[in-house]
Amino acid sequence: MTTLQTVQANGITQRFAEAGDGPLVIMLHGFPESWYSYRHQLEALAEAGYHAVAPDMRGYGGTDAPGDVGQYTHLHTAGDVIALATALGASRFVVVGHDWGSPAAAYVALFRPDRVRGAALLSVPYLPRGDTDVLTALTEAMGPDNYQVFFQEPGVAEKVFEADVRRSVLAWLIGISGDAPKTTRLDIVNADTVVPDFSGYPLPKWLTEEDVAYYTVEFERTGFAGALNWYRTSKLNFELLAPWRFAPLLAPSLFIAGERDPVVGWPGMRGLIDSLKSLSMPNLTRAVLLEGCGHWTQQERPDQVNELLLGFLSALPA
Repeated sequence: MTTLQTVQANGITQRFAEAGDGPLVIMLHGFPESWYSYRHQLEALAEAGYHAVAPDMRGYGGTDAPGDVGQYTHLHTAGDVIALATALGASRFVVVGHDWGSPAAAYVALFRPDRVRGAALLSVPYLPRGDTDVLTALTEAMGPDNYQVFFQEPGVAEKVFEADVRRSVLAWLIGISGDAPKTTRLDIVNADTVVPDFSGYPLPKWLTEEDVAYYTVEFERTGFAGALNWYRTSKLNFELLAPWRFAPLLAPSLFIAGERDPVVGWPGMRGLIDSLKSLSMPNLTRAVLLEGCGHWTQQERPDQVNELLLGFLSALPA
């Protein structure tokens, strides 16, 4: 049974969902989501003998949302995860991350190899800090009208998303899923098409009205500022991560993505995924692209993702 709990850890209140007992697995969500994105994994991992935990990341849901953009760096989020694991009594754990949660998980493993047994990354592969910050690299690849540039100015994207939260939730969940129609697909490269209207579009089989309502109510309550602040730390992260320039992710790792995920379609990304083991993840066990799946990997293909996660977990050293 999944329950919601809160704990004071790393100087903030963190809300998390948990199920089961056993070795700890912490699952980190991305934008614009919450612990709820792992609703299908919590019970599956618990039934397999794991203590499955999915927090609301800082800025989301029932977890605190600091007003200072500078408190959303990878150092802060890694501190949240380590503090949560400590509060749960686990000296070592496995970390799973999707979307923004993927680099968050990778940096937890990079910063604290003594605590992390393995890392499973969904949608976004680990790409080490190089010589260009992420925002600049995306702008060079996609042009100045890309969505991350649109997200930078505080209050601008918030106004757009909060004008009709349900429409925004549907735009993201359907618009970059594997079920998005090509004619209406959300174009994350172009900020002008960031909230297409899917209100009259039938929900894909993996998404229910209850799911849409959960996300809608959460973001109507919290707004989007905390979630968007993650995007506003690109240059600060680049500065703080200088000691880890080109550092490989040494933890045993797994990568899963949807072959229709727009992230996979970014310029050069397919080649990077094919070369992860030699480029940045030397202990990668598998890199899997799920046919027909879009961005919301663990929600669109829960059975396949659960099978892959459990296989990865069972193969890790005790």
